[in-house]
Amino acid sequence: MPKKIKLYGFNNLTKALSFNIYDVCWAKENRAQTEYIAYIDEQYNAERLRGILESVAGMIGARVLNISSQDYDPQGASVTMLISNDAEIERVSGSSIHRLSGETELFHLDKSHITVHTYPEYHPDNPIATFRVDIDVATCGEITPLSALDFLIGSFDSDIITMDYRVRGFTREMDGKKLFMDHEIASIQDYISDKTLDRYEAADINLSESNLFHTKMLIREIDLQNYLFNTETGKLTGEDRREIESSLRQEMMEIYAGRNIFSLG
Repeated sequence: MPKKIKLYGFNNLTKALSFNIYDVCWAKENRAQTEYIAYIDEQYNAERLRGILESVAGMIGARVLNISSQDYDPQGASVTMLISNDAEIERVSGSSIHRLSGETELFHLDKSHITVHTYPEYHPDNPIATFRVDIDVATCGEITPLSALDFLIGSFDSDIITMDYRVRGFTREMDGKKLFMDHEIASIQDYISDKTLDRYEAADINLSESNLFHTKMLIREIDLQNYLFNTETGKLTGEDRREIESSLRQEMMEIYAGRNIFSLG
């Protein structure tokens, strides 16, 4: 165990993880597309998303202060959770103290939060529907959101994943030396298990001198049946299966690359 660094004052480093997950599905007919969107909307409603975020808060050692959630019409949901770092909860003076209930007084920064938003979407001219989840985790102090990555990836059908992690600000050691990072990191992949990484192609763009790390991941294998909504692979011809797999892979590659590979015209 590395020796714990003694700080002058409290740790006020801000650690922010932005995490996007995409799921794709083949739904050729308009009815299948609308049914898929309705299915996703039910599977990932605000209540379930709230449970996922509560688990994340527990994993990173944060205390939940407040939760706001909303299901949207016609589709989508959002949950916002205000959290605090238990290590910084007691003993602070002035306006930073917030009385929540009874005799309990907590110190927290308003930027310490977890949010999730969902975006199911399809287009009638495209047989592939997509589901996007945006998750943002911002913490202040010793806790870091990176320890929850495997859980978050496993909580959704994650075909494509993009992640940005940034540590901002500085704190000071006892001798006054500024500390811009309080944990070791060369890549976000360092905090993802080998079992999870084995399922994906992964690439990094890291600016370690700026404490800015970016990783994107693309699922390696396509089990076609898992991507068909209300359609059985046994009812498809070999040519149909190859065409669908090619379309799914192209859709994934475009999302992974962040640009259109071929025109739709």
